[in-house]
Amino acid sequence: MTLLVAQWIVGIFVLISLIHIYWALGGQVGSDAAVPQVPGKSGGELIPAFKPSAFGTLLVAAGLAVIAVLVCLRVGLFASVVSHWTLQWVISAIALLMFARAIGDSNLVGFFKQVGGSKFARLDTWAFSPLCVVLGFGLLVVAWG
Repeated sequence: MTLLVAQWIVGIFVLISLIHIYWALGGQVGSDAAVPQVPGKSGGELIPAFKPSAFGTLLVAAGLAVIAVLVCLRVGLFASVVSHWTLQWVISAIALLMFARAIGDSNLVGFFKQVGGSKFARLDTWAFSPLCVVLGFGLLVVAWG
């Protein structure tokens, strides 16, 4: 069971990492829904809350890939199992970060965000935040299973 959960988690983190690499290299598909949007100065239009840099996006991709590698190490995908307690706790900390992302900052992201009405906000409520909850539980299964 743990191995199956780990395989799914690795696949999801690798996929999301590859999407971020695509965006960092200039890809546009889906990028309009990847950044929170806030009302513009005139109040009617929604504008991105920030403009992610290519370097920052690559850093996110690298972080996601590192998480996938940590999960692989924990369950023995592609190498022997690493059962050291520090890896267990690092993966648990990442799970907590996933739960924190799902809860959000009470403004732009998470289940309790206040700024809504954008494509990002809808996807965040129905896809991104629930995915973070599922990944958090999956990471705990991998860490402690």
